[in-house]
This record gives sequence, structure tokens and C-alpha cells, in this order.
Amino acid sequence: MTMGIGRRLLGGVVAAAAVFGIVGSAAAQEKKIKIGVIYDLTGPLAGGGSELQYIGAKIMIDNFIKAGGVEGYKIEAVYADAQSKPDVAINEAVRLVEQEKVDMLLGFYSSAQCVPVAGRVEQLKKFMWITTCISSAVLDGKNYKYVFRPQASGDQFGLMTMDFISQNVAKFGKTAKELRVAIIHEDGAYGVDVAKGNDAGAKKAGFNVVLKEGYAATAPDLSALVTKLKRARPDVVFHTGYNPDITLLLRQAREQGLKFGALVGHGAGYGVYEKLKEGLGADVNYFFNTDPISIWLTNSKTLDPKLPPVIKMVGEEFDKAKPGVAIRSAHVGMAASNTYLFFTSVLPVAIKKYGGVDPESLRKAALDLDIKEGGTMLGFGVKFPAEGAQMAGQNERSFPVVIQYIDDKSYVVWPKSQAMRDAVLPLPKGTTYSNQ
Repeated sequence: MTMGIGRRLLGGVVAAAAVFGIVGSAAAQEKKIKIGVIYDLTGPLAGGGSELQYIGAKIMIDNFIKAGGVEGYKIEAVYADAQSKPDVAINEAVRLVEQEKVDMLLGFYSSAQCVPVAGRVEQLKKFMWITTCISSAVLDGKNYKYVFRPQASGDQFGLMTMDFISQNVAKFGKTAKELRVAIIHEDGAYGVDVAKGNDAGAKKAGFNVVLKEGYAATAPDLSALVTKLKRARPDVVFHTGYNPDITLLLRQAREQGLKFGALVGHGAGYGVYEKLKEGLGADVNYFFNTDPISIWLTNSKTLDPKLPPVIKMVGEEFDKAKPGVAIRSAHVGMAASNTYLFFTSVLPVAIKKYGGVDPESLRKAALDLDIKEGGTMLGFGVKFPAEGAQMAGQNERSFPVVIQYIDDKSYVVWPKSQAMRDAVLPLPKGTTYSNQ
């Protein structure tokens, strides 16, 4: 062999080795799922529950990172702040996909953000796993292929609370037709959707709806709405709001002497007890909130045996992050549960059955889900309808519960299958808003 031929052969071997090395390196890099996580870490929605959702999701993501990943795939999370603004949420979602090259998106607190972001992510053909926002408008009639929400939808919230009051109407000393109800809500996608459920539930129950009105969550003054409520004299106020608007409304209601028999909230700001107490003090006693059940209130006897230890871990990690909190918000467990569901029931199937973490594999794995009641930390099961369904991407087995705050504790009071105690109705005499 001549020296020239030897050099050429050696050069070819080195070149081939370099090529295979690059391929091998790329293959190694592919053994990773990169997740874009979007919540509101600043702005009014942060304190209204979004920051708590972020904490719950991060606790679970960190747990799987520490465990070494899933089915040989390492996990990398890239966090983004939607800043309580829909346009920022859209821009951040696109940035994470196009610049950060994430494989999927997870999170999303506000329905006002979820509606446009879901449409944009679907256009980009990326997988989106919604842990939080509830508006039916996100999915209703859209026939998205890559957007999935294990969370309950807004109309379920509104229907649930009306059913709850309907089954307890005798406590007000009135018939259903005599019961006066007011439906008020922030006028974004979230509030409008819940109010639709309230309205449908009120008609079904036969209640007398004396006021139904929306308002801007950023309104600096809600005294005119309080005046309308005073004139309407409702026995029960059904309210859907975030945090600053809840505090503003109820402070002005106190100043103007508004009285009623019960106040029923629907998630978001009503799910953050510490913020309610901070803004309203003892007046929050006996208020109701509707949300997926707090993972710390689920009946462990009805859950899959592997879940209670996970719930314990989430609680311990949350206590480290937020020491001294009187009531662990349902928001934390909601995000933790829905994130855990993805890592344990969607991602492994996508990898093992469908070959990877691309959008198609993740979509097929999500559609395969068939989890019975008690199979998630939130108590409900999981099953997504087939493509082409009216609510494609919406978990058909999800449901919220009604809880009541009593003396710095929260109790599930509805439905009966989950209830920890009977509801205190109407507001006791001597409390600030009581009409007794």
C-alpha cells in the first residue's frame, strides 16, 4: 500500500468516524424531552392562583428530573412568564417552540390566554397539555389534534354550583322559584364560560335570576355593580373572578351594606385562601369555592394506592416553598396532579408504544388514556373523546367539587360522594354580609 493510498484510507476512516460520532451525539441528544412551561409569575393573575400552579407543576417536574427522567428520556424544562397578558402568552409560546425548540408546552392558567394560545400551538403542530384554564371555548367545536386538557371545563363549574344550591334550597326557607340568585363574572373567556353554566343550571333548577352581569377584571371601581346587587336583593351570589377584582367587589359591598345568604365562587381567586384572607379578613368565613378537589382533601381509600405517597411528597415540597400557609391551595395540587398524569400515563406510552416524544406520538398516547375514577390525585378519571368530537381534547371524566371555608379550614361539601361535612347555609347571623 502506498503512503498516499494509506493517507486517503485513514482520512476516510477518520471522516467516517467523525460522521458516526456526530450521528451518535445527535441520537444521544434525542433522548430528551424539552418542555416549555408557561404560567403568570407577575401581574394580577400571579397572586390569583397562577404562581401556585407554577409551584405545583415545578415540584412534579423537578421530581421526575431527579428520578432521571422517563423511559430513558431526560427531562428539560424551560419556564416562561406570561405576565398576566394574552399577547405575552402567545409570544412566549411561539418563542419556546421556534427558538427554544421545545417538544411540547405545558401549563396555562388564564382562559383569556388559553383560547388564542391553543389555536396558535395547533397551527404550529406542537403538543399542548393544559393543566389549568377551564373555558369551554378553548376546545368547543375546534377539533384540535394536539391540544389536551385533563382539567374540568368551565360549564361544569357553573352547573355544579347551581346543582349544589338546588339540593340545599330548603335551608334558605324558600322554594326554588322563590330563591333569588345573581350571576356576576369577569367578562373574559373564563368568566363568560362559567356564567353560561350558571345560567343553564339556574334554569334547570327553576331559580329566579335577578341579575346577570359581567365586568372587566381590571375595573378600578365596582360600586355600580354593588348598587345593582343591592337593588336585586339576591339570596345567593354566584361570582366568577380573579383576585384583585374579588377583593375590590367585596370591600365595596361591605362599605355599601350589601347583604345575601351565600356567596359561591368558582376557582381562580376563590381558590387562593391566603389572598382572600389577606384582603377580606374574617369575612371569608363560610364562603364557597368550586374547583377540582384539593389533593389533600381526596379520600385516600378511593385512590390508586400509588398516589397517596405522591400527594404527601407534593405537600412537603410545597411547605418548604411556602411555609406557614394555613390552607394548601387546590391550585398547587391541580397542576401537580395534571403534570404527574402526563409523566406517568402519556409520556411512557408515547415513547414505548409510538416511538418517541414527537407531537404525533404524544397525541396518540393521550388518546389511549382510559383511567377510571380514583386514578388521579384529583379523584376523577381520564378519557379523551375521539377526534372530531365537539369537545375533542377535553377530559370527559373530570369534575369539580364545592368546598366551604370554615375557621381557616376547607371542607368538601358537594357532591355527596366526596363531602366531608354538610354545608353551613345560609350565612350565620352576625356575619358581615348575612341577610338573616
